[in-house]
Amino acid sequence: MKLWDKGFSTDKKIDHFTVGNDRELDLVLAKYDVIASTAHAKMLGKVGLISEEEAKDLVKALGEIGKDIEKGNFTIENDFEDMHSKIEYILTEKLGDTGKKIHSARSRNDQVLVAMQLYLKEELTEIKEQVKSLFDLLMKLAEKHQNVLLPGYTHLQIAMPSSFGLWFSAYAESLIDDLYFVQAAHKIADQNPLGSAAGYGSSFPIDRTFTTTEMGFETLKYNVVAAQMGRGKVEKAAAFGISSVAATLSKMAMDICLYMSQNFDFISFPNELTTGSSIMPHKKNPDVFELIRAKCNRIQAVPNQLTLITNNLPSGYHRDLQLVKEVIVPALQDMQACLELMTFSLKEIKVNPKILDDPKYDYLFSVDTLNELVKSGMPFRDAYKTMGKAIENGNFKPKKDIEHTHEGSLGNLCLEQIKAKMEQALSS
Repeated sequence: MKLWDKGFSTDKKIDHFTVGNDRELDLVLAKYDVIASTAHAKMLGKVGLISEEEAKDLVKALGEIGKDIEKGNFTIENDFEDMHSKIEYILTEKLGDTGKKIHSARSRNDQVLVAMQLYLKEELTEIKEQVKSLFDLLMKLAEKHQNVLLPGYTHLQIAMPSSFGLWFSAYAESLIDDLYFVQAAHKIADQNPLGSAAGYGSSFPIDRTFTTTEMGFETLKYNVVAAQMGRGKVEKAAAFGISSVAATLSKMAMDICLYMSQNFDFISFPNELTTGSSIMPHKKNPDVFELIRAKCNRIQAVPNQLTLITNNLPSGYHRDLQLVKEVIVPALQDMQACLELMTFSLKEIKVNPKILDDPKYDYLFSVDTLNELVKSGMPFRDAYKTMGKAIENGNFKPKKDIEHTHEGSLGNLCLEQIKAKMEQALSS
C-alpha cells in the first residue's frame, strides 16, 4: 500500500530501491507520527473539515495504535511503504471512510518533517540530560581528587603539573560548550512544520497555531517553503550538536586509554569493565573506551555526510532527503549509548595518588622553579636561560611545593563557578 497509489504498481526493483530501510527506521519514528496525526485529527475537527465525532474516533484509534507501538506490537510489513501508509491502513480498517479522511490538508512531506522534529526534540532532550549526568559525575570526581597531582603534557612531552581535579573538571566544563550546540539544535527543531504539506501549503482553512500548541512546539515554521527546506537542515543541526559532544567524549576516551597503559599507570578500572586477550593472560584492555572513541569519531563525520546529501539541492522536496534519516537516527542512538557507557564506567575509576613520586616527572616543576627566580627579581628571560643550563648540566633541583592560585588553575578550580555556568546553560 502506498499513499500515492493511483491504481498501478512500480517495478519491484524500483520499489525495493526507493523504500530502502525506511520500514526499520520508521519503527523508531512511528510514535511521533501518531502524536502528529492526533494533533492533525483534532485540528481537522476544530476547523470543520471532519465532524467532531469523526475527530474523536480518529483520536481514539490513534491512541490505540500508540499503545501498540509502546508495547512493541507495531510492525510495518513489506506490503506497506512506510509507517504513514501502515497507520492510515489501520485507521481505515478500524473506521472505514473516517480513516481515509486523516490525510486531508497534509502531505507525506510534512508528516515526515513533523515526526522527525518531534523525535529530534525528544532525543536531544535526552542527550542534554545524559550530558548533565556525566557533568555531575565529573565534577564530583574533580572535587574528590582535586589534590592528586597528574603530569600535564604538550606535544606528548612532559610539560607542567596538572591534577585530577583539573583533568576531570576540564572535561566537565567542555561539556557546557557542547550543550550550547545541542540547545541550538533543539531550538531549530522546536518549530512546527505541519501544515506546509508538500511545501506550498494548502487551500484548506487549517489552523497551524492549534497544532503547534497541541504538539508542544515553541513556535511554528511560518513560511511553508522554509518549513520544507528544513528537511535535512534540522537533522544537520542535531548532527552538529551531537558531534560536539562526541568530540569531547572521544578526546577523554583517548586520555583514558593512554592513562590506563602500564607506561602511564595513572588510572585503573575493575576487571569487569575491561576485556582480556585470547593469548596474553595479563591483559586488561580498555575496549569500552576504544569503542566510545571510534563511535564518537564516526558521529563527528555525520554533519559532513548530511552536508553532502543535501548540499546542492534546490528548494522543494527531493527524494535524496529520504537518506538523511538513515544517517541521523543511528548517530543519535550511538551518542546516547556512548554517554551512558562513559558515565557508567567512570563511576568505577581508580586514580593513582603517587604518580609524581617517579623522578622522571621532576621536570614538570621547571616552570614553577623558574618562576621563583623571577619572583626574587631576576628578569624572566635570564631566569629561563639559567634554568635551561641547570637542566642541561644535570643540576636541576625541582621546587615541588607549588602554589597556583589564579582562577581555573589547579589550586583554584572554580568548581562552584563551573556548576553555575552549567545551570545557566540549561536554563537558557
